[in-house]
Amino acid sequence: MLKFKSLATALTLACSVSLASAWETLPTEAPAPAENPTTSEKVELGQMLYHDPRLSSTGTVSCASCHNTMLGGEDNRANSMGVNGQTGGRSAPTVWNSAFNKVQFWDGRAASLEAQAAGPVTNAIEMGMKSWDDVVARLKSIDGYQVAFEKAFGKDAISKDNATKAIAAYERTLITPNSPYDKYVEGDKAALTLQQVRGMEKMSDLGCTGCHSGAAFNGAGMFQKFPMIANGYFEAQYHFKKDKGVAEVSKNPADENLWKVPTLRNIALTAPYFHNGSVKTLDQAVAIMGQVQLGKDLSKADIADIVAFLNALSGEFPKQKMPVLPGTPGTTFNN
Repeated sequence: MLKFKSLATALTLACSVSLASAWETLPTEAPAPAENPTTSEKVELGQMLYHDPRLSSTGTVSCASCHNTMLGGEDNRANSMGVNGQTGGRSAPTVWNSAFNKVQFWDGRAASLEAQAAGPVTNAIEMGMKSWDDVVARLKSIDGYQVAFEKAFGKDAISKDNATKAIAAYERTLITPNSPYDKYVEGDKAALTLQQVRGMEKMSDLGCTGCHSGAAFNGAGMFQKFPMIANGYFEAQYHFKKDKGVAEVSKNPADENLWKVPTLRNIALTAPYFHNGSVKTLDQAVAIMGQVQLGKDLSKADIADIVAFLNALSGEFPKQKMPVLPGTPGTTFNN
């Protein structure tokens, strides 16, 4: 189990982030852990597993169902839909640039991409498999996976550990560099419009980058309370406090409404917003953040400038060729 920071520690860290580090460009490669070095064979296998709905109990839901790599890396739903039409209580985070998160999930309960990949497969609402033993048995029944796992890991390699390592290796290739913002920071001063530059400056002046810092604008694993400032009007509309965030896992009252700081990369493509997907538009999300996090009633001009800058954080998506999944000629798996 991940050890969570207390609310006080998290907020102290939030206030101590240096704004000088805010304007960083996104790396084009993600570091891999020593126990799971990235190889082309792992990435190829991971891409297959990521897009294969046979990892779900009904054969209808894959990782890509909720984290769509053909668009913003999530599903543009308020609450993602799993097996048998079930929906959870949270909005799917984007998979793009998730390699630069120090922890995964909205509540940070997974310490790595490998740990995150293991969770949804056996979640009753998401992919619904009864156990990873059942997943492994299914994969072993598919000849093509026997070959792909052997290429990536050696003989008799089909296991939960290797499956999650392969998915994580693939996800570490999902990076979107060279946004207009990145080009601007690297010296191309024509890459941003004057309005976007104003928005960039306002992000810093208002303190937005105190939390949304670093190359991925995600605070490098920081947690923050949301909402910070009580607002009955917004709460009645959006129910932000209904989900207790980190406290749902830690069971520590001090962690109530504490959340991992999400990336702002490609945020223009990932509506609806916030952990429960309750806010439909980016301009409304910015206005809400101004009030409940910063205690500021932002003007329409300020909001427009910030939204313009946030649009400049949409990067270049790597070209991908969808995998051909291993077949089961003449038969199918048992539900």
